[in-house]
Amino acid sequence: MDANLQQFKAEFFKALAHPMRIRILEVLSEGERNVNELQAILGSEGSAVSQQLAVLRAKNLVNTVKEGTTVVYSLRDPLLKDLLAVARQIFDNHLVESISLLQGIRKQK
Repeated sequence: MDANLQQFKAEFFKALAHPMRIRILEVLSEGERNVNELQAILGSEGSAVSQQLAVLRAKNLVNTVKEGTTVVYSLRDPLLKDLLAVARQIFDNHLVESISLLQGIRKQK
């Protein structure tokens, strides 16, 4: 059973393994959006956004609600917002460490 849980986790993180999918989730963490709004915010063409939304739907990371002819997307779990915030903090910490290391190297020259 532990192997199944590890596989589930791996598949979950694979769904996050694309810059546009992460950006879509960041935008959706601010509120629901339709495809046209996402395209405008991301500055990307429809097919690319739709393709990444399909992956997020398949992995159950986003919800969809049809409003007339428009499909509105939202985060399936609000904890995704927290996950993205923690990831940002981790990356910031790594960046601070890298900057400190570079400053130390420059001082040695």
